[in-house]
Amino acid sequence: MKYSGWPESGDLVVGEVDEITDFGVFVDLDEYEDKRGLCHISEVASGWIKNVRDHVREGQTVVAKVLEVDEGSQQIDLSIKDVNEHQRKEKIQDWKNEQKADNWMEIAFGDDVTDERYGAIANALLVDFESLYDAFESAAIHGADALEDVDLDDEEIEAIVETARQNVSVPYVNVTGYVDLRCPTGDGVDRIKEALQAAEGEDVPEEIDLEVTYVGAPEYRIRVQAPDYKTAEDALEAAADRASDSIIADGGTAEYHRERREDEE
Repeated sequence: MKYSGWPESGDLVVGEVDEITDFGVFVDLDEYEDKRGLCHISEVASGWIKNVRDHVREGQTVVAKVLEVDEGSQQIDLSIKDVNEHQRKEKIQDWKNEQKADNWMEIAFGDDVTDERYGAIANALLVDFESLYDAFESAAIHGADALEDVDLDDEEIEAIVETARQNVSVPYVNVTGYVDLRCPTGDGVDRIKEALQAAEGEDVPEEIDLEVTYVGAPEYRIRVQAPDYKTAEDALEAAADRASDSIIADGGTAEYHRERREDEE
């Protein structure tokens, strides 16, 4: 998606070197419609520059910092040297992600979607998400619930969710914990089974994959896969708490730990 407006001073922008002159470099801004910036020779690289072409070439994709914008004179001043390697890589990745999101919008709504409809849907998503990529990723993880506050109709939301789940590679993390369950009552085995069922839970969010397995009496392993570590850790502790509460209510004991017992290795 290309923005029709203007970048702001301090923004990082991605562009293609269009023309090299003795006094600087002209850059076509890939993220903005019909916008071109100038990077003065003094802002191309640090130190004295003998030949600009030693540092950039026509057709090269660069990340630049916006120094000043003068809409009246249609001028955007840029600096390439003010962007460090970390910022460059991060901005390039964000730019690539937005290109993916552009493609997903076409998949969801057809490659003949009008600019007006595309813009309306994109703007609705950007009210609640930092980028279109973030919106699709969240839809892939959380489904329609992720878009419940977005001002789109049910058909549009369904199209986004279906496209997201077919095309977005969701990052997942895995965490593991262990719970020791003991119950001295005559029906202790059944009580432990109930505690394990409680650990697995009935209302675990769909983006979380939780599995409880037997290790060796009295130890049980809880494995959680989730989109991020905080979600995974919270789900892991909640599962252990459910098992503990269940077995303790039945007269047993529970102990949660993150590592396997050494004598079980």
